[in-house]
Amino acid sequence: MKSIIVGLALGALALSAPAHAADKGLVGIAMPTKASARWIDDGNNIVKQLQAQGYATDLQYAENDIPHQLAQIENMITKGAKVLVIASIDGTTLTDVLQKAADAGIKVIAYDRLIKGSKNVDYYATFDNFKVGVQQATSIVNALKLNEAKGPFNIELFGGSPDDNNAFFFYDGAMSVLKPFIDSGKLVVKSKQMGMDKVSTLRWDPATAQARMDNLLSAFYTKDHVDAVLSPYDGLSIGILSSLKGVGYGQNGIKFPVVTGQDCEIPSIKSIIAGEQYSSIYKDTRELAKVTVKMVNALLSGTQPEINDTKTYNNGVKVFPSFLLTPVAVDASNYKATLVDGGYYKAEQLK
Repeated sequence: MKSIIVGLALGALALSAPAHAADKGLVGIAMPTKASARWIDDGNNIVKQLQAQGYATDLQYAENDIPHQLAQIENMITKGAKVLVIASIDGTTLTDVLQKAADAGIKVIAYDRLIKGSKNVDYYATFDNFKVGVQQATSIVNALKLNEAKGPFNIELFGGSPDDNNAFFFYDGAMSVLKPFIDSGKLVVKSKQMGMDKVSTLRWDPATAQARMDNLLSAFYTKDHVDAVLSPYDGLSIGILSSLKGVGYGQNGIKFPVVTGQDCEIPSIKSIIAGEQYSSIYKDTRELAKVTVKMVNALLSGTQPEINDTKTYNNGVKVFPSFLLTPVAVDASNYKATLVDGGYYKAEQLK
């Protein structure tokens, strides 16, 4: 009898836990893909922090399929989500579904990626994306000692996905630093491929970046050395480095170019430690989740979320009130202090 009573008590507790978690309501979280480790971290961090504060969560990944993401968001609306946190695949495709959210009184937070063309977005939580590009380019300037060296140095440029508004901020930030050196002739783009219309990489696809690097090397670098590659994301950087290794870089005294990146994914940090990729940009997804959860709390309690930018992000319909976090440039000199000592990774993960 005692065991039956204990069992019934435990069962009651198990049943009451989800009900308690749902006391504050449901938050829908739409993420683009699990193909990038950073989006997995983003989703997990948001869910962990929301659930700790008593929210129910519905986390969905669309694997970079736009209709799939639209269907997932519609399902969240049907389920009665009070807030939607959306990292869009294509920020131009959500106007109709966000109108449905607005009609249902659902608040919307654009997460990391700008949602374009819709008035029905309340706030934007992201990093200072222009600064990301500045930091990437600055790592090239420092590594090549462009302010002192005579040059010229050969550089090739890669951009992110043209349907991701952040990609343009990354590129523009980088070019604000690199263009004076290109104009002076100290940096030379042998392919002459410049501008997001020529250097973008659809869906941030590593295989596409690798194929493009293959083409650049065979067309322009059979005799010349490429000294730097501006890469906006670690996944692209790994593809670019695979291409470079395929033609002998990193062997027989042939130096790797300075290759940048972003997101501090484990394969790229290992590559930095190995002396291949030069740098990455650290964006602490724990902090971005924290800002987002504070926005959710404020929206549902009728108070004003904390913001620090009201000018930068115009989606064509309105300027988003935003909170911008500060990214951190990481290379071989500071990865341990930043990532390991900061608790983002364990040392054994990087071995």
